[in-house]
Amino acid sequence: MKPIALVTGATGFVGNAVARALLKSGRDVRVLIRRNSNPKQLSGLGVEIFYGDLRKPETLGPALHGCRELYHVAAQYTFFNPDPKQIYASNVEGTHHILSAAQRANVAKVVYTSTVGAVGIPEDGKPGDEETPITIFDCKGHYKRSKFLAEQEAMNFYRKGLPVVIVNPSAPIGVRDVKPTPTGKMILDFLNRKMPAYIDTGLNLVDVDDVAVGHILAAEKGRAGERYILGHRNLHLREILQELSALTGLRAPRVKMPHAVALGFAYFSEGVSRLTKKPPAVEVEAVQLGKKKMFFSADKAVRELGLPQTPVRTALKKAVDWYLANGYVKEKIARRIAKHQAGKVLPVAQPES
Repeated sequence: MKPIALVTGATGFVGNAVARALLKSGRDVRVLIRRNSNPKQLSGLGVEIFYGDLRKPETLGPALHGCRELYHVAAQYTFFNPDPKQIYASNVEGTHHILSAAQRANVAKVVYTSTVGAVGIPEDGKPGDEETPITIFDCKGHYKRSKFLAEQEAMNFYRKGLPVVIVNPSAPIGVRDVKPTPTGKMILDFLNRKMPAYIDTGLNLVDVDDVAVGHILAAEKGRAGERYILGHRNLHLREILQELSALTGLRAPRVKMPHAVALGFAYFSEGVSRLTKKPPAVEVEAVQLGKKKMFFSADKAVRELGLPQTPVRTALKKAVDWYLANGYVKEKIARRIAKHQAGKVLPVAQPES
C-alpha cells in the first residue's frame, strides 16, 4: 500500500509543485483546499481532494485520517492586506490547528514550510544560515512576523513529540506561478516594462521544482526539530535583471532608486489600493525587506538532504517561458521576446556561486 501524503496549499505556487513531486515519488496524494479555492492547478493530477479551512479546526481531521506525512505549505503569502488579522489567522492560528490535527492523527512526519524571512541576516553582510539569530522585533511587516510566529508554533509541537521538520524556501521561481508571488511579480513587471528603476537589494533565487524535491528530502532525511534553507544562488537585483535581459532581449533598467524614494512610492501605492480595492503596484513590506540583501546559504540542505541546485538561469527561463505561454505578457512585448529567442544564442551561464 502506498504511503499517503496530505498537502495544504496545493493550489498555490510552492504547494502545487510539492504535490506534483510527491506524485512522481510514488505516493498517494491528498490535498486540503477551501471550497472557494480555484482547483484548476489540480486538474488531471490524480490527487484526492478534501475540503477544509485551516481557520476551522473541526474541518481538518478527515483529511489527515490514515496519512503518513503532512506537508503544511499553505500560507497567506502577501505583503499587503487591508486587514492584517487575516494573515495571522491563516499563518499562525492555521498552523496551530493543522499541527494539532496531525498530532491527533499520529502522522509519522510533518514538513512545515516556513520562509527565509524567519531567518536572521548577519550584520557583516555574510549570508544568513539556519543558526543566524532573529527576533520578532527584526521582522518587518505582518507576513514576516506571522511566519516567525508560525515557526515557533511548529517548534512547540516538536517539543510536544510531533516529528516536525522545518524548511525555509528563499525566493522560488519557475512554472505555474499563477497569482503570481512577489518574486514572480518582479519578473512580470520586468517583462511588461513596468520597472523603470531598481533598488539596491538582493535575493537568493531557487527553482521551485528544487524546492518541491527539497520538501520530500526533508521528510525522508531531515532531522525532526531542525530547519533547512531551500535556496541556491545569491544575486543582486541588478544581476537578476541583467539575466532577464539576456533571456529576453529587453533592456534592464539602469536607474538605481534610493530606498527612501521607493518606500514613499510604496506608501502612496498602498494608500491608493485602500481606495480602489486593487492590489498596490509596490508593497511597503517588500521595500522594507529590500533594505537588507536577502542572501542566505543552503549548504546545510545540500549537505544533509541532497537538495538539487538547478542553475538560476534555467529557472528564470522556465518562469519567462511559462508566463509567455500563458498570456501574462503583453502581446507586443511577447512578440519581441519570441523574435529575440528565435535568433539569439544565449551566452554561457556563469558558474553558480
